[in-house]
Amino acid sequence: MIQIRRSDERGHAKLDWLDSRFTFSFANYFDPEHVQFRSLRVINEDHVAPGQGFGMHPHRDMEIITYILDGAIEHRDNMGNRGVIRPGEVQKMSAGTGVMHSEFNPSKTQPAHLLQIWLMPDHKGIKPSYEQHTFTPGEIAGQFQPIAGKDGAVSIHQDAELFAAKLEPGQKAGHPLAEGRHAWIQVARGAGKLNGTELKAGDGAAISDERSITFEPSEPSEVLLFDLA
Repeated sequence: MIQIRRSDERGHAKLDWLDSRFTFSFANYFDPEHVQFRSLRVINEDHVAPGQGFGMHPHRDMEIITYILDGAIEHRDNMGNRGVIRPGEVQKMSAGTGVMHSEFNPSKTQPAHLLQIWLMPDHKGIKPSYEQHTFTPGEIAGQFQPIAGKDGAVSIHQDAELFAAKLEPGQKAGHPLAEGRHAWIQVARGAGKLNGTELKAGDGAAISDERSITFEPSEPSEVLLFDLA
């Protein structure tokens, strides 16, 4: 069973420096039919103006993943971590017992385009931690490559795996689903067919009771896949 969450059906908030689309309920946007999917709680697509960003603010008991599509974001937190995240990198912060952090676009001229992802941890009270990883050129080209989870470049405290793929027309990426597993597909950019169903940039899909997933792009595409308990 595949249930599509179309891009233009998502929640929307716009400030003078931030344009956000919410796949699931977030902040002042609430949709009782789209609060979460399994342990996946947030997929926010953010466009951040040059020199702007999210000031220091607290989080706790959440696994937070930042995935950059264009531009860069500078991270700082009260654990002493500081780093700039760019396309081809992934960042994970386990908020656990509590952390203060900020994310700013360090460029004076280029907007930043990113996906902010939250997964609920498998238990509360985890010691806060931070990880960042840079992929080698072509590492996520042509296939679903694990980027977060037990086999991913960064770890998360949840029975979940996050994969990413950059695909060109004529390629296809597949992923088997074990019995009892579920999946979410998010098309970060591009367009194509998910098990024969057309998806475009910003579309998502909840997948249950399927044995496998195949995405075939009709244009250059970047796709995230969550394998969830």
